[in-house]
Amino acid sequence: MTARAWDRLHPRLTKRAAWLDHDGPLPIIEGTVIRLNVERLPSGRDNKPLWLWWSRIDATPADVDRCWQAFLRRFDLEHTFRLFKQTLGWTKPRLRIPEAAERWTWLVITAHTQLRLARSLAVDLRRPWEKKTEPHKLTPARVRRGFRNLHAKSPSPASAPKPSRPGPGRPAGSKNRRSAARHDVGRVLATGEAYTRPSHHKKGTKPRRAG
Repeated sequence: MTARAWDRLHPRLTKRAAWLDHDGPLPIIEGTVIRLNVERLPSGRDNKPLWLWWSRIDATPADVDRCWQAFLRRFDLEHTFRLFKQTLGWTKPRLRIPEAAERWTWLVITAHTQLRLARSLAVDLRRPWEKKTEPHKLTPARVRRGFRNLHAKSPSPASAPKPSRPGPGRPAGSKNRRSAARHDVGRVLATGEAYTRPSHHKKGTKPRRAG
């Protein structure tokens, strides 16, 4: 594998996406272009060069190696976020305040860390169509299948829970008079400006057809 880099090269910007409403000539954003060549691929396909662009200049050889290595690990990051959302329920709760969302995110990260640490202790309960994997190479999703059996055998530092009764709550049939606070997530464009959705017509009216 051979990596080459060229400094202070810029992409050709067009007035699309984030630069659609830009006034005047488009800026020149200098960066580093990286070309990665490999002798052969494990699949046997044609080994075409891989081109990458990094929005930094004066890159050192260590920076270039870190960039292409991070790009090759992008699939691991995508599968990690997919595990957070679909398996660990990162986006399931309807949280109302940013502090609660941050606490829930750290709880999900803690659960993922436990799955990684329990890799060598869990039993591989693989599906019939899945290939066998070494115990030290199990994915967090496959560790989660056997984590239930592992959790029952492991000691717990916490004391036994005390029995209690739930509170009465709000009376049946009554409405909540205090509306919950809503926080807009918002979007930020590449230019740093906040994105606002354009309103084509007023609410409750339909656009008229010309002619």
